[in-house]
Amino acid sequence: MNFDLPFIPERSVKPREEGITMMMDKGMGLSETESFAESAAEFTDLIKFGFGTALVTKHLPEKIKIYREAGIEPYFGGTLFEMFAVRNIVDEYMRLLDKFGIETVEISDGSMKMDPLEKVRIIKQFASRKRVLSEVGTKVKGVEIPNEDWVLHMKTELEAGAWKVIAEARESGTIGIYNPDGSANRELIDAIMKEISVEDVLWEAPVKAQQVMFIKLIGQNVNLGNIAPNEVVSLEALRRGMRGDTFFDFLPDEYQDKKL
Repeated sequence: MNFDLPFIPERSVKPREEGITMMMDKGMGLSETESFAESAAEFTDLIKFGFGTALVTKHLPEKIKIYREAGIEPYFGGTLFEMFAVRNIVDEYMRLLDKFGIETVEISDGSMKMDPLEKVRIIKQFASRKRVLSEVGTKVKGVEIPNEDWVLHMKTELEAGAWKVIAEARESGTIGIYNPDGSANRELIDAIMKEISVEDVLWEAPVKAQQVMFIKLIGQNVNLGNIAPNEVVSLEALRRGMRGDTFFDFLPDEYQDKKL
């Protein structure tokens, strides 16, 4: 904070278990990575090399080093895991993670069919050596997962050793916990919140309206993911009531009569 202003909501401090911000790197260059680390490292906990881009990202070891030295934990997108899983070479994926010193791994089945018991077995396998983020939901439009199955999978995968479960939304924010128009699927979100601790869920929220919704629903220390690099500082401002969308959310009652 460059100035101490009253009634700014308290944020959790890194390393943190709640209030996590996950940024999605879809192919930033070295200079962009350095600039991002300089301006937004304080507000960023995790950085995901989106999709399977880790296979084609230039200067990958250098980028991992930049993020790590800035206090940001890097990991590879779940789609890359699935590229190995669909080829039945999951053990090779563990070797890839070790090669690049990646300690956090995303286990997902959003693009392929995977028996739930097999996914649980893989989570247990990886959780014995890595910190596991387990993604629940599908990336395929038109494939519907009943709300009770979402909740059951989340519970089971947390019990199997996942550190957090990711609620799928894709980078577009138009699937999974959101409707095709980007609006929230509140019935599903409420079902998850009823059964799963919000501290254990990382909600994918690439669109500002979705970020605002979760901050209003859960608070400034909600876990949010798939944030664009140029939106991380803006998200932090939303979390602290420094933008119009959350301007009055953290002010005492005596200030509420000043709403427009």
